[in-house]
Amino acid sequence: MNQPPNRPGQDGTSSFTSNDFLKFLIPSLIGLMFFIVPIPTDDGFTIPVAFLSNQLIDLIGGVVPTLAVIMMGISVLGSLWTYMAKPAFVLERPHFNSLLNITPFWFGMRVVGFIAGVMTLLVIGPAMITSEYTGGLLLYDLIPILFATFLFAGMLLPLLLNFGLLEFVGTMLIKVMRPLFKLPGRASLDSLASWVGDATIGILLTTKQYENGYYTKREAAVIATTFSVVSITFTIVILSYMELDAYFLQYYGAIIISGIVAALIMPRIYPLSKKADTPYEETELKPEEPVPANVSMPKWALRQALLKSRSSKSFIATLKDGFQNVLDMWLGILPIVMAVGTIALVIAEYTPLFTILGKPFEPILMLLQVPEAEAAAQTMVVGFADMFLPAVLGSGIESEMTRFIIATVSVTQLIFMSEVGGLLLGSKLPISFVDLVLIFLLRTFITLPIIVGIAHLVF
Repeated sequence: MNQPPNRPGQDGTSSFTSNDFLKFLIPSLIGLMFFIVPIPTDDGFTIPVAFLSNQLIDLIGGVVPTLAVIMMGISVLGSLWTYMAKPAFVLERPHFNSLLNITPFWFGMRVVGFIAGVMTLLVIGPAMITSEYTGGLLLYDLIPILFATFLFAGMLLPLLLNFGLLEFVGTMLIKVMRPLFKLPGRASLDSLASWVGDATIGILLTTKQYENGYYTKREAAVIATTFSVVSITFTIVILSYMELDAYFLQYYGAIIISGIVAALIMPRIYPLSKKADTPYEETELKPEEPVPANVSMPKWALRQALLKSRSSKSFIATLKDGFQNVLDMWLGILPIVMAVGTIALVIAEYTPLFTILGKPFEPILMLLQVPEAEAAAQTMVVGFADMFLPAVLGSGIESEMTRFIIATVSVTQLIFMSEVGGLLLGSKLPISFVDLVLIFLLRTFITLPIIVGIAHLVF
């Protein structure tokens, strides 16, 4: 009756059961199928998550703007209730606490997004907010894509995150992290969590490990600003909005190639190279556990994956995780996108600010033989406010090649203040606003020529 737990030894996976293997393989393969494997459509190739999202938009697209504004209202009222009443129901549950117990700044942004959504939906107030080129563009064009994609991607993400796939791939990458990127092997898990989950997941993982002594200041800063790539979910949204679904493989390939090049360079130049190799002040640095000498890397990776699958949650708990992902995206992201997007589009439509800031990129784009270089130039800097804005501003450009470049650059820039930037500045990571500006510009200059070169090959 009181048998010791079945713990596999360090030298292999013989102690694991067939159920452990199935719990790793089946959900992981299904997750890969939905997020990675392309399927043919009438317009070319896409991935299943994007296909399902488009089908939902075709089915209920007319009511999605109203539903989105309702979600923004729930976000505002829930945050206000949490601040004023401090209900135990919210504060004692980590997920609801992080979603609704937010800082005054982010609460203010949610309020701005909700007000802009109501004004646009009811067509009340100044035209600069409600017009088809500002609030209307967001609420009726972008928000429906976000709403539908968040639903399917949020529900399906646990298949990638919870059953050992990250542990397997991350462990297989351990030996490349230190020589190439000057990072410990465990950083690959943070990076992969961002790529298949969300940048905020990667940043939160990095922050937690930094505070627990697993990263130095330099390592934490490098990981958070170089590897916290926006998720597959967001890349799908951008590609769909730019009407380039047929180019998903080329698009994501360009993101990976240019992202790796930037990751090789960024840790070796200012400002990241000047961060101290010392631990967080309130902890001691913990050395990385090496792979046992008598175990091959694939076997060790499989062991880590099976340990994860063995501890994975039940089907109902996995559904709950998926539903929480959807709530995070609907309540936490939609109002921020509406707020930052409306403000930035008003600035773009009614002031010359982004045109002026983008001017230095115009001769560069012309030199690189990018069609419609003048229109594309302003999209090179607007992404600092929000990742979606380059796609919004560039969606009217006729050249597919130029839209492809804009969509890819907006992802590889990584730093956008509506989410990642705000989270970084609010964390304990050693990163300043000036650091973020410099990193954003450096990443743009590093990745742009690579992306344009790939685009010339594709188109």
